[in-house]
Amino acid sequence: MKTDIDKALASFRHLLEIMDELREKCPWDKEQTFESLRTLTIEETYELADAIAKESPVAIKKELGDLLLHIVFYAKIGSETGDFTVDQVIDALSEKLIYRHPHIFGENTANTPQEVKEQWEKLKLKEKGGNKTVLSGVPAALPAMIKAHRMQDKARGVGFDWKEREQVWDKVNEELDELKNEIINADTKKTEAEFGDFLFSIINAARLYNINPENALEKTNAKFIRRFNYLEEQTIKKGIDLKQLSLDEMNSIWDEAKAKGL
Repeated sequence: MKTDIDKALASFRHLLEIMDELREKCPWDKEQTFESLRTLTIEETYELADAIAKESPVAIKKELGDLLLHIVFYAKIGSETGDFTVDQVIDALSEKLIYRHPHIFGENTANTPQEVKEQWEKLKLKEKGGNKTVLSGVPAALPAMIKAHRMQDKARGVGFDWKEREQVWDKVNEELDELKNEIINADTKKTEAEFGDFLFSIINAARLYNINPENALEKTNAKFIRRFNYLEEQTIKKGIDLKQLSLDEMNSIWDEAKAKGL
């Protein structure tokens, strides 16, 4: 299904007109800056991520709209400061997409998603004003798990990876053994370091098996919440304080939750 460009342009024009009005007349909108919007944008991004995790098209549409508002807002402020305009933002993006897809808009070939990703990373390094090193494009403020996954993915893009993905399990086991040794040695700093190495290797394994570790962990978090809520609900119904239950009794109710598919 191709985009109805005329309809989309009309809608985008209407949004820009609304933004102009708000910036001119609304007391709150008039005082916003790049910095004041920054944390709100991060919040909106997480809300979109949550909607995607919940597989809710209605919520995804809503959160995309909220995020689009922020993009238009930043572009409006940029035009007022003389730094950039919304059309310059769009033109720069279009130029980048064409440049980084020479297999579509040029004469290169890329027949698999991995070949596309490798080509993308190599082209980024060649761009004027682009990333100077392979890992420089990974935002420092990313959450640690997402950052680790992105760094590993970028390293793979230039060939730094195992030839066979099964080889990663030797690394996982190696890091686990080193972690266990430091736990036995009771060295807090080294234990923390080895724990980080172990997590990094697990994230690497997830990447190699095409599993997004952030998504996987979030689904497990949601599952834990459902089952723990069930555990609490059952004790409330029976008039029992959760703290009064033994671990075996808690596990019994936990297994009920699992049996119910929670």
